[in-house]
Amino acid sequence: MKRQVEDAPEALPSQTPPASKILKGEAESRAPASPAPAARTRERGGEAGTGRQQDGTQAAEVSDHCRSASAGRSDPSEEQQLEQEEADFTSLRASWEKAKFRLRRLDGHNDIVTCAVAVDNLVVSGSRDTTVKVWHVPTATEQKNLGGHTGGVTCLSVPPPEYCKRLAWSLSLSDRERFLLSGSADCYVKIWALSVGQCVKSIYTFNAVTALCFVPEGDGYIVAGSDGGKVQAWSWHTFENCQSASAHQEAVTSIQSQGPLVFSGSAGGEVSVWENRRSARDPLRLLHRWSGQVTGCRGGPGGRLTLSPRGDRVFLGYGRAWLKILHWKTGTTSRLTNHSSITGVTDCVHQTGGLLIGSCYDLANGESTLNLFSLPQCRYLASLTWPDAPRILCFAAWTTGSGDHRWVTGGRDLIVWEQLPSSGKRRGDVTVRRDGGLDSCSLESEGDTEDDEETDDHEDDDDSGGAGEGAPAGAEDGGPGSWLRCVLQ
Repeated sequence: MKRQVEDAPEALPSQTPPASKILKGEAESRAPASPAPAARTRERGGEAGTGRQQDGTQAAEVSDHCRSASAGRSDPSEEQQLEQEEADFTSLRASWEKAKFRLRRLDGHNDIVTCAVAVDNLVVSGSRDTTVKVWHVPTATEQKNLGGHTGGVTCLSVPPPEYCKRLAWSLSLSDRERFLLSGSADCYVKIWALSVGQCVKSIYTFNAVTALCFVPEGDGYIVAGSDGGKVQAWSWHTFENCQSASAHQEAVTSIQSQGPLVFSGSAGGEVSVWENRRSARDPLRLLHRWSGQVTGCRGGPGGRLTLSPRGDRVFLGYGRAWLKILHWKTGTTSRLTNHSSITGVTDCVHQTGGLLIGSCYDLANGESTLNLFSLPQCRYLASLTWPDAPRILCFAAWTTGSGDHRWVTGGRDLIVWEQLPSSGKRRGDVTVRRDGGLDSCSLESEGDTEDDEETDDHEDDDDSGGAGEGAPAGAEDGGPGSWLRCVLQ
């Protein structure tokens, strides 16, 4: 399998510091993985011994790599640090094994929930039923129904409060007003004022909108992806279209920002990395474009790639039994097992509070779980599930003032997760377990071998046959590639 990268045009002058310098600063100040509030451990010292792979032909378990990093060193302080990190991880794992959550279902949508975000004490969800709904989390009640789209809602994004103030002033609204962006198969991006539940701006994009994010750099930018592979940008200050690029060969299924960087992923497995130059015209400069052959996420035009960036790594979920980790500067990839069986599929990946969370659905028996991994080591912690859990297609997370986790998952059902004190007498609704298959799996760096290519091709053939006999009907009957098709229908 040969790796290819398309270099971007020559850089233009920019007021934004180079991405390499920014990422270097982020790496130096990166916070360690934080445990559940019920058993919070001491901070770990930096990222020494994280097991990050540099050679694409080597494979080793993260914990083994951490130990081997200190092999031959005589500095007792480094050995003590590794021992402390191992003790902290053991404590963190034990705390999650005791974690308890209360689940509350939010009823109101009459079709698949495709996206969800959290705003203060509100949850906002978008559905294939064309509506956007606002929910009050403490009471688990529907607060507002935002109707206006004529096609399925595919994506949501929330600008930071400081950017909401600017728009609120121009509309003579309270400076505490929060705004929401929604994208739809009807080719519109809409901006909503949440307090009044009204659409204050509609942007026509000429293509079905399949991914969306707000980039809080400079005056702010709305960046959207389409089913035709385009990435477009609009100024938050003027709402004028300032860039339209044919970025991918297939539909753009995920867009995320990290500082001045914007990451876009497509149904064909491509990942593009852009730098925001804060310019009035063409603000996004392409830094790297990695093909589906490089990422190993070739799922075809009906698939869906989700991504979550962290420093110089991007976590990729693409409807397989594992997550891919792309080192976007070099193009090397690693594979993190997310299901012990090849019948498992990963629909979404998310980071929150020092955790990497991957959803997993077993096509053979219909079982749905959330798998938790510690960051930055990517070591398996625990799996969460509950009886009759539906397939999880979208995920959002936040923490309360006391540090407790709050999550929301969407798919066939929209469910709010509320973390309970582990020492309390109240029983949780979620079963916490450990998957021995994930415990024994390693984080593998992948090389350019024919075996890798043959394995990916074999999995594509298996997926084309649809789900297993135990898979539910509806959005869950088409295997890993059904998400985009069902949303746009």
